[in-house]
Amino acid sequence: MKHCEIRTHASFSRASLLLVTVPCTVACIAAHSSAAGALRISQVYGGGGSTSVLAAYNVDYIEIFNSGPDPVSLAGWTVEYGSAAGNWGSSATNMFAFPKTAVIAPCSYLLLASGVPSTGGAALPVVADFSFTMALSATNGKVGLFRAVNANVACGAEVVGTLVDKVAYGTANCSETTAVGVLSNTTGAVRNGAGMDDTDSNIADFTVVTTPIPHNAASPTNPNCGSVPPPPCPADFNADGSVGAQDLAVLLGAWGTNDAAYDLNADGIIGAADLAQMLSAWGVCPS
Repeated sequence: MKHCEIRTHASFSRASLLLVTVPCTVACIAAHSSAAGALRISQVYGGGGSTSVLAAYNVDYIEIFNSGPDPVSLAGWTVEYGSAAGNWGSSATNMFAFPKTAVIAPCSYLLLASGVPSTGGAALPVVADFSFTMALSATNGKVGLFRAVNANVACGAEVVGTLVDKVAYGTANCSETTAVGVLSNTTGAVRNGAGMDDTDSNIADFTVVTTPIPHNAASPTNPNCGSVPPPPCPADFNADGSVGAQDLAVLLGAWGTNDAAYDLNADGIIGAADLAQMLSAWGVCPS
Protein backbone atom coordinates (compact mmCIF):
# COMPACT_ATOMS: atom_id res chain seq x y z
CA MET A 1 0.00 0.00 0.00
CA LYS A 2 1.31 3.47 -0.86
CA HIS A 3 1.94 5.86 1.98
CA CYS A 4 -0.36 8.87 2.27
CA GLU A 5 1.15 12.26 1.54
CA ILE A 6 0.24 15.44 3.38
CA ARG A 7 1.00 19.01 2.44
CA THR A 8 -0.22 21.66 4.83
CA HIS A 9 -0.53 25.44 4.86
CA ALA A 10 -0.11 27.92 7.71
CA SER A 11 -3.77 28.91 7.61
CA PHE A 12 -6.57 26.44 7.12
CA SER A 13 -9.33 27.84 4.96
CA ARG A 14 -11.61 25.65 2.89
CA ALA A 15 -9.38 26.33 -0.11
CA SER A 16 -6.18 25.40 1.71
CA LEU A 17 -7.68 22.07 2.67
CA LEU A 18 -7.45 21.13 -0.97
CA LEU A 19 -3.67 21.09 -0.54
CA VAL A 20 -3.97 17.80 1.32
CA THR A 21 -3.48 14.90 -1.06
CA VAL A 22 -4.20 11.32 -0.24
CA PRO A 23 -3.05 9.09 -3.14
CA CYS A 24 -4.07 5.90 -1.36
CA THR A 25 -7.74 5.35 -0.65
CA VAL A 26 -9.08 6.32 2.75
CA ALA A 27 -11.39 3.35 2.72
CA CYS A 28 -8.61 0.79 2.48
CA ILE A 29 -6.75 2.35 5.43
CA ALA A 30 -9.77 2.97 7.63
CA ALA A 31 -11.31 -0.43 7.04
CA HIS A 32 -8.23 -2.26 8.29
CA SER A 33 -7.47 0.10 11.16
CA SER A 34 -10.99 0.43 12.46
CA ALA A 35 -11.44 -3.33 12.28
CA ALA A 36 -8.31 -3.85 14.35
CA GLY A 37 -9.50 -1.17 16.78
CA ALA A 38 -12.59 -3.25 17.51
CA LEU A 39 -10.49 -5.83 19.34
CA ARG A 40 -10.22 -5.81 23.13
CA ILE A 41 -9.37 -7.95 26.12
CA SER A 42 -12.68 -9.25 27.46
CA GLN A 43 -11.68 -11.50 30.37
CA VAL A 44 -8.65 -12.11 32.59
CA TYR A 45 -8.31 -14.92 35.13
CA GLY A 46 -4.99 -15.42 36.94
CA GLY A 47 -5.96 -17.84 39.68
CA GLY A 48 -4.92 -21.06 37.92
CA GLY A 49 -1.91 -23.07 38.97
CA SER A 50 -3.12 -23.31 42.56
CA THR A 51 -3.31 -26.57 44.46
CA SER A 52 -6.36 -25.28 46.30
CA VAL A 53 -9.58 -27.05 45.43
CA LEU A 54 -11.28 -23.68 45.87
CA ALA A 55 -9.64 -22.27 42.74
CA ALA A 56 -12.10 -21.67 39.92
CA TYR A 57 -9.89 -23.22 37.22
CA ASN A 58 -6.63 -25.13 37.01
CA VAL A 59 -5.05 -22.74 34.47
CA ASP A 60 -4.97 -18.98 33.91
CA TYR A 61 -6.69 -17.57 30.84
CA ILE A 62 -7.11 -14.44 28.74
CA GLU A 63 -10.10 -13.90 26.48
CA ILE A 64 -10.04 -11.60 23.41
CA PHE A 65 -13.20 -10.23 21.76
CA ASN A 66 -13.81 -8.72 18.32
CA SER A 67 -16.62 -6.18 18.64
CA GLY A 68 -16.56 -5.27 14.94
CA PRO A 69 -18.33 -6.61 11.83
CA ASP A 70 -15.15 -7.80 10.10
CA PRO A 71 -12.68 -10.63 10.72
CA VAL A 72 -9.23 -9.46 11.86
CA SER A 73 -5.92 -11.15 11.18
CA LEU A 74 -3.73 -11.42 14.28
CA ALA A 75 -0.51 -12.16 12.39
CA GLY A 76 2.30 -10.39 14.23
CA TRP A 77 0.11 -9.54 17.24
CA THR A 78 1.05 -10.38 20.82
CA VAL A 79 -0.57 -10.70 24.22
CA GLU A 80 1.84 -9.57 26.94
CA TYR A 81 1.75 -9.77 30.72
CA GLY A 82 3.36 -7.47 33.26
CA SER A 83 3.61 -7.75 37.02
CA ALA A 84 2.07 -5.00 39.15
CA ALA A 85 5.02 -2.63 38.62
CA GLY A 86 6.95 -4.56 35.97
CA ASN A 87 7.48 -4.18 32.23
CA TRP A 88 5.38 -5.65 29.47
CA GLY A 89 6.78 -8.96 28.24
CA SER A 90 9.76 -8.90 30.59
CA SER A 91 10.67 -12.44 29.49
CA ALA A 92 9.77 -14.84 26.70
CA THR A 93 7.36 -16.61 29.04
CA ASN A 94 5.47 -13.36 29.67
CA MET A 95 4.26 -12.94 26.11
CA PHE A 96 2.41 -14.89 23.45
CA ALA A 97 2.81 -14.25 19.72
CA PHE A 98 -0.16 -15.27 17.58
CA PRO A 99 0.64 -17.52 14.61
CA LYS A 100 0.40 -16.00 11.14
CA THR A 101 -2.81 -17.92 10.46
CA ALA A 102 -4.66 -16.60 13.53
CA VAL A 103 -7.90 -14.76 12.73
CA ILE A 104 -10.66 -13.60 15.06
CA ALA A 105 -14.13 -13.64 13.53
CA PRO A 106 -16.61 -10.76 13.85
CA CYS A 107 -18.48 -10.54 17.17
CA SER A 108 -16.50 -13.57 18.35
CA TYR A 109 -13.91 -14.56 20.93
CA LEU A 110 -10.54 -16.25 21.22
CA LEU A 111 -9.45 -18.02 24.39
CA LEU A 112 -5.82 -18.22 25.47
CA ALA A 113 -5.03 -20.65 28.30
CA SER A 114 -1.80 -19.97 30.15
CA GLY A 115 0.33 -21.84 32.64
CA VAL A 116 0.65 -25.51 33.49
CA PRO A 117 -2.59 -27.19 34.67
CA SER A 118 -2.56 -27.69 38.42
CA THR A 119 -4.23 -30.15 40.76
CA GLY A 120 -6.55 -27.45 42.12
CA GLY A 121 -9.57 -26.07 40.31
CA ALA A 122 -11.60 -27.37 37.40
CA ALA A 123 -10.63 -27.62 33.75
CA LEU A 124 -11.83 -24.75 31.59
CA PRO A 125 -15.43 -25.32 30.46
CA VAL A 126 -14.46 -24.76 26.80
CA VAL A 127 -11.31 -25.77 24.91
CA ALA A 128 -8.75 -22.98 24.64
CA ASP A 129 -7.91 -21.83 21.12
CA PHE A 130 -4.27 -21.28 22.10
CA SER A 131 -2.12 -22.39 25.03
CA PHE A 132 1.19 -21.00 26.30
CA THR A 133 3.34 -20.95 29.42
CA MET A 134 2.67 -17.45 30.77
CA ALA A 135 1.73 -17.45 34.48
CA LEU A 136 -0.42 -14.52 35.57
CA SER A 137 -0.65 -13.21 39.10
CA ALA A 138 -3.87 -14.24 40.78
CA THR A 139 -4.20 -10.86 42.50
CA ASN A 140 -2.28 -7.94 40.92
CA GLY A 141 -1.05 -7.63 37.34
CA LYS A 142 -1.70 -6.29 33.87
CA VAL A 143 -2.36 -7.72 30.40
CA GLY A 144 -1.88 -5.92 27.08
CA LEU A 145 -2.91 -6.66 23.50
CA PHE A 146 -0.37 -5.41 20.95
CA ARG A 147 -0.07 -5.25 17.17
CA ALA A 148 3.67 -6.00 17.45
CA VAL A 149 6.18 -7.28 19.98
CA ASN A 150 6.99 -4.91 22.86
CA ALA A 151 9.61 -6.98 24.68
CA ASN A 152 10.54 -5.80 28.18
CA VAL A 153 8.99 -2.36 27.60
CA ALA A 154 7.89 -0.12 30.46
CA CYS A 155 4.37 1.27 30.74
CA GLY A 156 4.21 4.43 28.64
CA ALA A 157 7.17 3.44 26.46
CA GLU A 158 5.24 1.16 24.11
CA VAL A 159 6.06 1.38 20.40
CA VAL A 160 3.73 4.06 19.03
CA GLY A 161 0.56 2.66 17.52
CA THR A 162 1.07 -0.93 18.73
CA LEU A 163 -0.92 -0.97 21.99
CA VAL A 164 -4.51 -1.96 21.19
CA ASP A 165 -5.93 -2.58 24.68
CA LYS A 166 -4.77 -3.07 28.26
CA VAL A 167 -6.29 -4.21 31.53
CA ALA A 168 -4.71 -3.69 34.94
CA TYR A 169 -6.08 -5.33 38.07
CA GLY A 170 -5.40 -4.96 41.76
CA THR A 171 -2.44 -2.68 42.52
CA ALA A 172 -0.96 -2.87 39.01
CA ASN A 173 0.10 0.26 37.16
CA CYS A 174 -0.66 1.11 33.52
CA SER A 175 -4.45 0.88 33.79
CA GLU A 176 -6.95 2.58 31.54
CA THR A 177 -8.01 5.34 33.97
CA THR A 178 -8.37 3.11 37.07
CA ALA A 179 -7.51 -0.55 37.55
CA VAL A 180 -10.02 -3.32 38.18
CA GLY A 181 -10.16 -4.50 41.80
CA VAL A 182 -7.89 -7.16 43.26
CA LEU A 183 -8.57 -10.64 41.86
CA SER A 184 -8.15 -14.04 43.51
CA ASN A 185 -8.07 -17.78 42.81
CA THR A 186 -11.85 -17.75 42.60
CA THR A 187 -12.48 -14.49 40.70
CA GLY A 188 -11.71 -13.01 37.30
CA ALA A 189 -12.16 -9.66 35.54
CA VAL A 190 -15.01 -9.80 32.99
CA ARG A 191 -15.72 -6.97 30.55
CA ASN A 192 -19.33 -5.84 30.79
CA GLY A 193 -21.76 -6.43 27.92
CA ALA A 194 -20.05 -9.75 27.16
CA GLY A 195 -17.11 -7.74 25.83
CA MET A 196 -18.96 -4.78 24.33
CA ASP A 197 -18.38 -2.08 26.98
CA ASP A 198 -15.30 0.05 26.32
CA THR A 199 -15.15 3.49 27.96
CA ASP A 200 -11.36 3.39 28.45
CA SER A 201 -11.80 2.90 32.19
CA ASN A 202 -10.89 -0.57 33.45
CA ILE A 203 -12.88 -0.24 36.65
CA ALA A 204 -15.98 0.95 34.77
CA ASP A 205 -15.74 -1.57 31.94
CA PHE A 206 -15.02 -4.67 34.02
CA THR A 207 -16.72 -6.53 36.85
CA VAL A 208 -14.95 -8.88 39.25
CA VAL A 209 -16.87 -12.16 38.87
CA THR A 210 -16.69 -15.39 40.89
CA THR A 211 -15.98 -18.37 38.63
CA PRO A 212 -16.16 -16.41 35.36
CA ILE A 213 -17.24 -18.30 32.24
CA PRO A 214 -14.80 -17.97 29.32
CA HIS A 215 -15.66 -18.15 25.61
CA ASN A 216 -13.67 -19.56 22.72
CA ALA A 217 -13.87 -19.26 18.93
CA ALA A 218 -16.63 -21.88 18.82
CA SER A 219 -18.81 -20.08 21.39
CA PRO A 220 -21.96 -18.29 20.20
CA THR A 221 -21.31 -14.79 18.92
CA ASN A 222 -22.27 -11.82 21.07
CA PRO A 223 -25.95 -11.08 20.28
CA ASN A 224 -25.51 -7.37 21.03
CA CYS A 225 -22.56 -6.93 18.70
CA GLY A 226 -23.35 -4.48 15.94
CA SER A 227 -26.75 -3.58 17.41
CA VAL A 228 -25.57 -0.10 18.38
CA PRO A 229 -24.74 2.01 15.29
CA PRO A 230 -21.56 4.08 15.32
CA PRO A 231 -21.92 7.83 15.77
CA PRO A 232 -23.00 9.37 12.43
CA CYS A 233 -20.31 12.04 12.53
CA PRO A 234 -17.30 11.02 14.63
CA ALA A 235 -15.12 13.83 13.23
CA ASP A 236 -17.50 16.48 14.59
CA PHE A 237 -15.43 17.04 17.73
CA ASN A 238 -17.22 20.23 18.80
CA ALA A 239 -20.70 18.70 18.22
CA ASP A 240 -21.99 21.60 16.14
CA GLY A 241 -23.53 19.39 13.46
CA SER A 242 -20.79 19.70 10.87
CA VAL A 243 -17.15 18.89 10.28
CA GLY A 244 -15.21 22.10 9.72
CA ALA A 245 -12.27 24.31 10.57
CA GLN A 246 -12.73 24.11 14.34
CA ASP A 247 -12.70 20.31 14.23
CA LEU A 248 -9.59 20.43 12.06
CA ALA A 249 -7.86 22.66 14.60
CA VAL A 250 -8.66 20.14 17.34
CA LEU A 251 -7.25 17.29 15.25
CA LEU A 252 -4.05 19.18 14.49
CA GLY A 253 -3.68 20.04 18.17
CA ALA A 254 -3.71 16.33 18.98
CA TRP A 255 -1.39 15.43 16.08
CA GLY A 256 1.16 12.77 16.93
CA THR A 257 -0.52 11.73 20.19
CA ASN A 258 -2.51 8.57 20.95
CA ASP A 259 -5.57 10.34 22.38
CA ALA A 260 -8.42 7.93 21.62
CA ALA A 261 -10.96 10.77 21.56
CA TYR A 262 -9.50 12.06 18.27
CA ASP A 263 -8.14 8.82 16.79
CA LEU A 264 -10.75 8.48 14.05
CA ASN A 265 -9.36 5.28 12.58
CA ALA A 266 -8.40 3.75 15.94
CA ASP A 267 -4.82 2.90 14.95
CA GLY A 268 -3.26 4.30 18.12
CA ILE A 269 -1.80 7.52 16.68
CA ILE A 270 -3.30 10.82 15.43
CA GLY A 271 -1.92 11.27 11.93
CA ALA A 272 -2.45 11.26 8.18
CA ALA A 273 -5.13 8.58 8.10
CA ASP A 274 -7.23 10.50 10.64
CA LEU A 275 -6.87 13.70 8.62
CA ALA A 276 -7.92 11.89 5.46
CA GLN A 277 -10.96 10.46 7.23
CA MET A 278 -11.92 13.91 8.50
CA LEU A 279 -11.66 15.43 5.02
CA SER A 280 -13.86 12.71 3.60
CA ALA A 281 -16.55 13.73 6.11
CA TRP A 282 -16.11 17.50 5.60
CA GLY A 283 -19.33 19.50 5.72
CA VAL A 284 -22.74 19.00 7.30
CA CYS A 285 -23.13 15.77 9.25
CA PRO A 286 -25.69 13.23 8.06
CA SER A 287 -28.93 13.29 9.98
